[in-house]
Amino acid sequence: MLFCPTCANLLVISSETGYNKWACNTCPYEFPIIKQMTSRTRMKRKEVDDVLGGDEMWKHADSTDASCDKCNNSRAFFYQLQIRSADEPMTTFYRCTKCHYQWREN
Repeated sequence: MLFCPTCANLLVISSETGYNKWACNTCPYEFPIIKQMTSRTRMKRKEVDDVLGGDEMWKHADSTDASCDKCNNSRAFFYQLQIRSADEPMTTFYRCTKCHYQWREN
């Protein structure tokens, strides 16, 4: 994307007079395209925060009898959150005490 140096609006490609040019829609600025123009910018990905609290949330979780599908352990930590509307039941999140596999039940 290129921007107009006069009014800072986005330039568009125009070919009204038979040749390609960058043109501004709000002012009379034009810039002829005489060669192929390319540029690439790699964007830095931001770190994703764990919205459910991450490992810190599990330190204070209670434990209950629950069967882990991965290691067949019979004990798991759990906590409940209201992630849907108020007329829906709470969602229960589980984490196996042995292999740390996580799952949820709605």
